[in-house]
Amino acid sequence: MDERRTTPHLDLPLHRLQVPLPHLLPFAIGSFDTIGPLSRAGFPHRHSFFEIVHVTGGRGAHVQDLVHRPLRPPQLCVIAPGQVHYWADAEGLTGRVVLFNEDFLLGHPQDLAALRSLAARPALPLGDRSGPIAALLADMEHEYRACEPGYPGVLRAGLHILVVRAMRAALPGAGGAAPGRSAELASAFTRLIAGPGPGWRSVASCAQELGVSPGHLQALVKQATGRTPGRLIRQQQTLEAKRLLACTDLTVRQVAREAGFGDPAYFCRFFRRETGMTPGEFRAGVGRNHHDPRIASIAAGPDAP
Repeated sequence: MDERRTTPHLDLPLHRLQVPLPHLLPFAIGSFDTIGPLSRAGFPHRHSFFEIVHVTGGRGAHVQDLVHRPLRPPQLCVIAPGQVHYWADAEGLTGRVVLFNEDFLLGHPQDLAALRSLAARPALPLGDRSGPIAALLADMEHEYRACEPGYPGVLRAGLHILVVRAMRAALPGAGGAAPGRSAELASAFTRLIAGPGPGWRSVASCAQELGVSPGHLQALVKQATGRTPGRLIRQQQTLEAKRLLACTDLTVRQVAREAGFGDPAYFCRFFRRETGMTPGEFRAGVGRNHHDPRIASIAAGPDAP
């Protein structure tokens, strides 16, 4: 059985990928039942890994970064590291779950960029695309369990095909497009600023870490996403603050610190400017139901809104 253990992070559980022997890969695939009860967790949590869920049956809702979406199988859900999600009032969930760490795809930066983009979108309705995806996942699960020679390469190839087909469902005609330098840099930049406990960085420090000048980072990220690096950092800080306000009992001062603000008063002004509400108003408006239909995550790649 593939299990995920949880560790506390600011009162918001962080699930890590734990794969049983004989597997040494940061990868797992199976049904909701074989992956384990945490695959259908009904409480807000985040992952240190990617999760792709092919939902073929069931009812309820999937809540991802505070957005509540009723299940309409067959559909595909992509959850990126750092995103907060859970299954609300879900019953009879069927389908397959794919779990993998980012380093499983280090040789495929275009797939990482596509996955970040897909995770920022609503669940993908599949229609007649569901059958081929189900067949692909069944073959991948067979490879995973048989452990025959060369199976890691087969799994990586299968995952690439899955990402391409998901992109085709999201943006018909764009699934096979190879990313340019700007898309790859934008994807690397958003990975720096996303995820649990990201350690907030400035545009200059991100540029230094990525080995480019601030001006070059500014130009390529703006070209790929339509937004400046500074704007993306502010959006990520706002999203992290919303996650913590909605899903934890941290004080506003504590939320401010975790979102990268040393001055709680400045954080409150920043939050109101970005959302039109004070942190307290936002928390009261969410009503501890952990979803806000106005929120949207950031996307990395040329298809970002």
